[in-house]
Amino acid sequence: MAYWTNWHPWTIGLIFWFFLVGVNAVHVKVYGELEYWLASLKVIAIIMFIILGILVNVGINSEHRFISGEYWRISGAPFVGGFGGFAHVFVTASFAYGGTESLGITAGETKNPSKNMPRVIKFVFWRILIFYVVSVLLIGLNVPYTYPNLSNRDAVTSPFTIVFQQVGTAGAASFMNTVVFTSVLSGANHALFAGTRVLYGLSATKQAPRLFSWTTTSGIPLPSLLATSSISILCFGSSYIGNGALWSWLQNLVGVSDQIAWFSIGLASWRFRKAWVIQGRSLDDMKFRVAWTWPWGPAFVVISVFCLILIQGWSSFYPTFQPIDFVSYYIKIPVMIVMCIFWMLIQRPGLQASTETSQTKRLWYNDLVDISTVDLYKDEYQDVEFDRVEDDTRQNRVAKGSFGTRTFWRFYYLVV
Repeated sequence: MAYWTNWHPWTIGLIFWFFLVGVNAVHVKVYGELEYWLASLKVIAIIMFIILGILVNVGINSEHRFISGEYWRISGAPFVGGFGGFAHVFVTASFAYGGTESLGITAGETKNPSKNMPRVIKFVFWRILIFYVVSVLLIGLNVPYTYPNLSNRDAVTSPFTIVFQQVGTAGAASFMNTVVFTSVLSGANHALFAGTRVLYGLSATKQAPRLFSWTTTSGIPLPSLLATSSISILCFGSSYIGNGALWSWLQNLVGVSDQIAWFSIGLASWRFRKAWVIQGRSLDDMKFRVAWTWPWGPAFVVISVFCLILIQGWSSFYPTFQPIDFVSYYIKIPVMIVMCIFWMLIQRPGLQASTETSQTKRLWYNDLVDISTVDLYKDEYQDVEFDRVEDDTRQNRVAKGSFGTRTFWRFYYLVV
């Protein structure tokens, strides 16, 4: 907001905080509707950016110059700062990537998840490839790392804004600031939803106080929402305290948290499928599975994320040791270890290891999913007439008509 006005930034922040808490306190449909429109603006902006980025690179820019990979060959590029500079961006990339893992959370409040969630998950791969990888590639091609004040956190020097300016777009900074602003609202909206559901899930499984599992008549875990949203108040002053130092700390903490989440997801996926097979079930019986990533996928996630967590703080060791940066990179590791040990000491979970079919217990090494109690048909859903008509319409649109028409509808459903 400081790009447009300096009028009481805390007041403006509190207004939007109350707005987002109110949205999440009403009904999950209200959250979904708001997220849909906020995300739509981001998608439109990214599509515009990709098109303009390609045009700028091939010579349609204010200098009428063919750029190609020129900026990757200037002194120090493309790996500025050597290995330490390369490793330093891992936590920032994890911070930006965070949120995709919460598809598993939204499945709990999605109609017919066994049918709709696989469809969404399949699209996620292409959305990441298009909206993340391609846009970052175009930024690297069109914006040199030597661009003045590139490290500033304002709309004028945003790499997205720079590309818009290169093509001669008037008001590029204001437009991108609008996109960034809505992206912040979207991220906050999603964080409230995901954090609330995680806290509720912990309470429901007796890993958090029982209070947090209480819900309203519309199914909103209000105590969990209030607890999660109260933490976000601490973030309001993050960009004002210590000349942005607090913001950098929070970004590192969130980025490492996302990495730990993916480490846990990879480990849980491997353990779950291993137990599933050993206890006499076929992987074909699962409602949804990605066959081409098994069995190497979970192992790749666990090993790669583990390596990222260890080496991303390289810049805090070399060339000189920076204790403050070191703590921001690695403090979450002992915190998570202590929390796990504390949970084991308090609860002493004693289920069988996945490699054993008997009830023989191993010391603190347990399988958190007893496959013998899993109901394969618990999620089964009978389509109503509206759903059948909607699916038939979708299939007809992507299968019939001219090549251009089919391509249009495929792209439409990919984005929307």
